[in-house]
Amino acid sequence: MITFKNVGKTFPDGFEALKNIDFQIKKGELVTLIGPSGCGKTTTMRMINRLIEPSKGTILIDGEDIANQNPVELRRNIGYVIQQIGLLPHMTIEDNISLVPRLKGWKKEEYEGRVDELLDLVGLDPATFKKRYPSELSGGQQQRIGVIRALAAEPPVILMDEPFSALDPISREQLQDELVSLQDSIKKTIVFVTHDMDEAIKIADRIAIMQNGEIVQFDTPEKILRHPANDFVKGFIGEERLNTNASAPSARDLMLQKLVTAKPTRGLAEALKMMKKHTVDSLLVTDQKGKLLGVATLETIEKHFHEEDKTVQDIMNHEVVTVPVDASYTEVAEIFAVKKVTSIPVMEEEQVVGLITRATMMRGLAGLRIGTPLEGGPEHG
Repeated sequence: MITFKNVGKTFPDGFEALKNIDFQIKKGELVTLIGPSGCGKTTTMRMINRLIEPSKGTILIDGEDIANQNPVELRRNIGYVIQQIGLLPHMTIEDNISLVPRLKGWKKEEYEGRVDELLDLVGLDPATFKKRYPSELSGGQQQRIGVIRALAAEPPVILMDEPFSALDPISREQLQDELVSLQDSIKKTIVFVTHDMDEAIKIADRIAIMQNGEIVQFDTPEKILRHPANDFVKGFIGEERLNTNASAPSARDLMLQKLVTAKPTRGLAEALKMMKKHTVDSLLVTDQKGKLLGVATLETIEKHFHEEDKTVQDIMNHEVVTVPVDASYTEVAEIFAVKKVTSIPVMEEEQVVGLITRATMMRGLAGLRIGTPLEGGPEHG
């Protein structure tokens, strides 16, 4: 489907971003490009829709050299999803999704039906959402629109440039799950750039690990975990992830430490603004001492938004499943399996000190230090 033959890129300042890249991506395959900053992964992806032109070599899509194609027409046949989402703020959700089909000359009844179909595909009710504007959606909802907008004109190839990295851990995990489920049904050829090894392992059919403009290993997640090509790949994966003898972590090892919390007296409009600011789909409601009082979800806030006298304490869920910091991995895993929750607050002496999601649980089990990049107390509002 996509073939790179001896592709290289040298920028005018002399920097050699890519060195003799050769690979082939099969039709219907989801491939992630991953590596440290400056390794060439984004440059590689942007060459596929000619946002960046190679200095040498050939790139083929379905056997056709893309250098011979009109760049504008090429891009209209390739879906593109970016971290910043890029929804046009003055257009409704319906108009945003149908933009490329309209540019390609689809009839009104065709693209209107496609909009409804795609919104249903990601669990957003068309009657509720298609006449809204991007500013009226949460970060997770906006990113869902970004993904289905890329699917709207039914392109055979979709490029995704770190599309979920700006989201909170819960929304990010949900969108990863939805992408995996979506790909099972649509079978598109997807090239996905990420810097998160856990994300790559979770979603990819194959992973291309890059270093200094070269691909050092291109294989399935299973083979990369079992047979890393060299010390760089081992280090990038993380030695702890490869250590099967590590003792099982506790809730403290599994939890995310940086939280978004709200006072119980917050009005619903204030709460909604806070959720959009931090791109989260739920708020932990706590008192001034950090005691957990309940959880307010985006869905519940939107349901009661018209009731102007309501505060988050009026609509929050009081029945929240929690675990103590010394709870075992087995206890946490059982709660996720039996209770079907998306996250679990972690408590210490009646105070909420962390949050476990399925993604952080996986990282913690692998021995990674969850709290390190997100150290600090709750962001309280």
